[in-house]
Amino acid sequence: MPKRLLLGEEDMKRKCTEPAAILFMLPAGLIYVSVVVFPVFYSLYLSFFTGSGINSWTYCGMQNYVNMFHDSIFRTSLINSVLWLFLSLVVTTAISLMLAVILNKRFAGRTFFRGLFYMPSVIALIAVAIIWRWIYHPTFGFINEMLKQLGAKSGQAWLSNPKAALFACFAASQWQAIGQPMILFLAGLQNVPEDVLEAARIDGAGNVRRFFSITLPLLRDTLVVVISTLMIGSLKVFDIIVGLTNGGPNNSSQVLASYMYSQTFAYNHWGYGSAIACFMVAIMLLITIPYIRFSSKN
Repeated sequence: MPKRLLLGEEDMKRKCTEPAAILFMLPAGLIYVSVVVFPVFYSLYLSFFTGSGINSWTYCGMQNYVNMFHDSIFRTSLINSVLWLFLSLVVTTAISLMLAVILNKRFAGRTFFRGLFYMPSVIALIAVAIIWRWIYHPTFGFINEMLKQLGAKSGQAWLSNPKAALFACFAASQWQAIGQPMILFLAGLQNVPEDVLEAARIDGAGNVRRFFSITLPLLRDTLVVVISTLMIGSLKVFDIIVGLTNGGPNNSSQVLASYMYSQTFAYNHWGYGSAIACFMVAIMLLITIPYIRFSSKN
């Protein structure tokens, strides 16, 4: 059969299958537009108005965005979110990578420990918050009981101390947060060629030198995925804060997501809450997109 005729048949098949593919994708596309695209643009629209959702809406231009930076609680929320982001990038990445390196070695029971460390990541964050409220309990919580056995005179009110509340929430979140990055790092470590590591060992390179010179550079793609997901997850952290402190005491542990929620649904400041939500989306895009593009070029 002539080659030109075969190419013509392939073009006809492609033209016939394209409308069918579009029809199959249409329901998913409509759902995506309905639950993702439309709410984002509707929130952007609401951010230019003041109103409670019951009374009439009043156009206010950029006033909601101006009010954000004159709001001391918003500034506290922004600082806390940035601090949470920094701690996640440093602490969560370091702990999950360290666990992945350890659990990548061959020893008895490593499958059990992999499952043990990954298990908390499938628990809902609000359930994690309930568990850690008991652990942090000032009278009979596990941490204070342990400190009492070590000689501490009185229990610490971890969640009632404005200086400690945010860090207590972050520490509780780590129990649930390290599982997924650990699994991603494990997958990346298993793709590191053993012969390259063995050649470096024969050449006299120690464990630390092999890790920083060979293993870590080969984990670059995995690091991009882990750091990107941690960035997004850190900026939208919500459940653990609401479940443990609800932003208290005295708004000391508020983050952007929890403050946006309280303004929108607790105080019915829908326009102001929408402005905070749009600010959060803008921050996520400004942080993650340049990072991913820069990482993909290197």
